[in-house]
Amino acid sequence: MLDYETLKLIWWGLVGVLLIGFSIMDGHDMGVGTLLPFVGRSDDERRVVINTVGPHWDGNQVWFITAGGAVFAAWPLVYATAFSGFYWAMLATLWALFFRPVGFDYRSKVQHPTWRKTWDWGLFVGGFVPPLIFGVAFGNLLQGVPFHFDDYLMSTYTGSFWQLLNPFALLAGVVSSAMITMQGGSYLAHRTEGAVQQRAIRATVGAALVMVAAFVGAGLWLRLGSIQGFDIVAMPSHNAAPDPLAKTVIRSAEGWWRNYHQQPLLWLLPVAGVVMPLLAAGLAVARRTLSAFVASSLALAAVILTAGAAMFPFVMPSSSHPASSLTLWDSVSSRMTLGLMLVVALIFVPLIVAYTSWAYRVMRGKVTVQHIRANSHTAY
Repeated sequence: MLDYETLKLIWWGLVGVLLIGFSIMDGHDMGVGTLLPFVGRSDDERRVVINTVGPHWDGNQVWFITAGGAVFAAWPLVYATAFSGFYWAMLATLWALFFRPVGFDYRSKVQHPTWRKTWDWGLFVGGFVPPLIFGVAFGNLLQGVPFHFDDYLMSTYTGSFWQLLNPFALLAGVVSSAMITMQGGSYLAHRTEGAVQQRAIRATVGAALVMVAAFVGAGLWLRLGSIQGFDIVAMPSHNAAPDPLAKTVIRSAEGWWRNYHQQPLLWLLPVAGVVMPLLAAGLAVARRTLSAFVASSLALAAVILTAGAAMFPFVMPSSSHPASSLTLWDSVSSRMTLGLMLVVALIFVPLIVAYTSWAYRVMRGKVTVQHIRANSHTAY
């Protein structure tokens, strides 16, 4: 049986894997939704765009649901505190996501142009808003969230919704939105042809350049600006029972850079976060679309891992009471819960990967206007 400290580390890694899986798999169909009103100029072209992700988008939601469930079960204090501080942001995300199932299912039911255009913009909202909000949330995590615990470990959020919309967090939102748009554009470039493919390639290049500029800008802001990181000065054994108030935490200008100084190989992550989007753009222009999608996916993973490596072991730092900051060591469930969940994850995550791979293999190939017209009653 694995010890408690090892289980805590494993679940930090597993949550990261689920977040990366969500960004790659659900990210490309959100990116397609973001690009829908722009790369499709006619109803047939927009149906082509929708049908590239129509058979897969609901299966990709499994990554989102699994990641949320994993945070709830593995990091209950993080889940509870996040929904306290980010309540309205979370609701806005859910409201935006409502447009996706009804948009995919209802758009083709009526042929009236106004009806279809309305659902096109609904799918845009469902694809654009959630990545933007997720990026803003990560931007706030890097700055610290104003919350604290009382003696009964009841969390109190002392900020406001509008406080979340600060300049650095909005810049992080731009990074997130651009990388998801790039992911959708590279996927569209691989699954389409002709004018739609050409517009998707242009969108991929534009989103990649915006992503790189915003990513580098955010890094320079963290390094040269007034944003301080967090350092743990003292805390109980990593095998001890979780107690967020049992440690001592200070704000430090080197806080988010300490892991990079101690492990220089970690610098490969932000380097990949810059190189991979540019590579994806170049491969898309060269019509090597599958390779472009792979490079785009690696870019998403690199950005998420860059933030994770900087924050480790913090998960949700507190700007108002640093000692209340939540880490992977003191925000977790019991050892038994983590152990049982690990067994479940080892069974079901490979099944999800296998099923998803099979589904994409079966429904591979280009989606064309001719295909849509020939299958008007079965296509989206």
